[in-house]
Amino acid sequence: MVRDENDEGRVTTVRRGRILEITIDRPRKLNGFTPKMLHELAQAYTTLEQEEDLWCGVLTAAGPHFTAGLDLPKNAPRMKRGEDLWPAGMVDPLDLRPPRRSKPVVVAVKGYTYTIGIELMLAADVVAAASDCRFSQLEVKRAIMAAGGATLRMVGRAGWGDAMLHLLTGDEFGPEEALRLHFVQLVVAPEAVEAKAREIAEAICRQAPLAVRATLANARKGLEEGFEAAIADFRSTNQRLSNSEDAAEGLRSFVDRRPPVFSGR
Repeated sequence: MVRDENDEGRVTTVRRGRILEITIDRPRKLNGFTPKMLHELAQAYTTLEQEEDLWCGVLTAAGPHFTAGLDLPKNAPRMKRGEDLWPAGMVDPLDLRPPRRSKPVVVAVKGYTYTIGIELMLAADVVAAASDCRFSQLEVKRAIMAAGGATLRMVGRAGWGDAMLHLLTGDEFGPEEALRLHFVQLVVAPEAVEAKAREIAEAICRQAPLAVRATLANARKGLEEGFEAAIADFRSTNQRLSNSEDAAEGLRSFVDRRPPVFSGR
């Protein structure tokens, strides 16, 4: 069914085993985010975090483009009032304020991946990019600042000069440049990008989920609080993990020479 051009779009979710696949769905408007879609995206991330049987998320988009960014006419009034994009109490998909997610997210980007699209992928854990991607952090062209984490994460990934080249000019760049700057982890054909993201998520889901979440948490702590803070958690974290049911299963599978079957306990 073709929806009206003035529709507010939607964000849908589908469970595929342990994976929650989240889809941005407003292709006739280049997947530009409306307030409704932002709310639904936060709800999807909250579902991923709260549902124990979900171990990994995959973020994709309907149509040929990931997103052209925020639908500014629909979001400008909220921005002028200084309102948060995400509802209080829901997980922030940009991972900038509590509650924050503890489970991994893999992103598949394609076509236009502008502004909040870049910030969503930088806030995730692994990014597969289509070879037709066009990236732009173009807020300066609209007389605003990127406020979804790009000013921090671009510098952290690429270094000051390369980050400022793109943040201060709002230029458009391709997947090879995004790969060079460590914004994405691999580049594949457009028709394969979503399957590749699912493949990565499936590989993550074969690992022990408590160990995956501990790894994410420790890496994040090292990045945000420094190496010494992260190192201080090594012993206690591994002691806790070593006493889990999954650690016992990992040992049994090693002895039995078979793949482990983890439960998340």
